[in-house]
Amino acid sequence: MAVIQFIKGIDETVVPDVKLTRSRDGSTGTATFRFTNPVILNASMENQGDITGMYLMDEEGELITRDVNAKFINGKPKAIESVYVIKDASNWDRFMRFMERYANENSLSFTKAEDS
Repeated sequence: MAVIQFIKGIDETVVPDVKLTRSRDGSTGTATFRFTNPVILNASMENQGDITGMYLMDEEGELITRDVNAKFINGKPKAIESVYVIKDASNWDRFMRFMERYANENSLSFTKAEDS
């Protein structure tokens, strides 16, 4: 089981677009998650609590980032963008294990960017 949560105990059911960058030596990088119209922004979620971060949870534990920002259109929240910083090679491996589980459960595929 691999899930993403913004409030502990409430799974986000909207599957994000995820963009990965990696340093030349492969040891560090970033993962940028973009959720369009996530469930957590629905009016029905108002009383569930505050968004305190993005929690990537699976059987190994959880990865956490506090870099979470709402994107507004006409004064209404429409998207959430969150950045997870990968600090070293073992963290990169752990993140990729989570993403593989999450991708398998949500029918995601990986598309490599074209080298420019």
